[in-house]
Amino acid sequence: MNPNAVLLAFEEEAILADELAQALGLPLKFIRRHRFPDGEFRLVLPTPLPTTVLLLRGLQQPNEKLTELMIAAPTARDLGAQRLLLIAPYLAYMRQDMEFTPGEAVSQRHIARLLSQFFDHVLTIDPHLHRISHLDEVMPAGAGLALSAAGLLGRWVAEQVPGALLLGPDEESGQWVREAAQAAGLDHAIGSKVRHGDAQVSLALPDVPVDGRALVLLDDMASTGRTLIGAAQGLLARGALTVDVAVTHALFNGAAVADLHAAGVRHVWSSNSVPHASNAVSIVPLLAETLRRFV
Repeated sequence: MNPNAVLLAFEEEAILADELAQALGLPLKFIRRHRFPDGEFRLVLPTPLPTTVLLLRGLQQPNEKLTELMIAAPTARDLGAQRLLLIAPYLAYMRQDMEFTPGEAVSQRHIARLLSQFFDHVLTIDPHLHRISHLDEVMPAGAGLALSAAGLLGRWVAEQVPGALLLGPDEESGQWVREAAQAAGLDHAIGSKVRHGDAQVSLALPDVPVDGRALVLLDDMASTGRTLIGAAQGLLARGALTVDVAVTHALFNGAAVADLHAAGVRHVWSSNSVPHASNAVSIVPLLAETLRRFV
């Protein structure tokens, strides 16, 4: 093990953290957290810390976690960390990338800037970058490191459903679908959103033959699942043999997965970037490949 580096994590990240620490050959230590009755936190970091610290913290349900990071990062530096890297498999607040109404905060820009003030690098997977191409556009050059699990998901799909047609439900999913299809040698197609006013949006499925074919809907994330549900229902109505779903980030809220199955979706698969019962593909090899150059 490298004595000059450590992987830090919170208890909720224990499963992923243990797998990643083993892959990197690093000691794994945990940040202890206590919540006071008024909602404030006390954090206790291991001490002393080596010069290189990798801090694993997924930012799904992010608000309290952002506060924790703003406390933990400077504390880590006080305890000896000279190089501090955040591993946030899911990076929150990336969807709000422009001002749609006057005075609306562009959270992508501000959260990215905030994290880059506390960490030398931020490593994430499939951040939802729609109107920008790289994290360098909202972070100092080289600070943001964005990987993609599209290839991992594409190869998983090819093993589970040989010859499947990969389909992105809308234009925003296009970049992931193309990469996944290329990695897995699968055909792909991409749908589009049709706006009927300021608040009403419907999906236009691509004009490709689906009758009797196995379809897999692929996207970077799913929360309510409404877009995927609409696409699945449309594909099954056009004669698709089966419809499965594969996403990088399983943010599924409430009954989203049950609703997907009720709409006719057969399987729901995800990476373990966000802990969920649908996790089927490990992101650890992807993370470790990049992180080895830091440790």
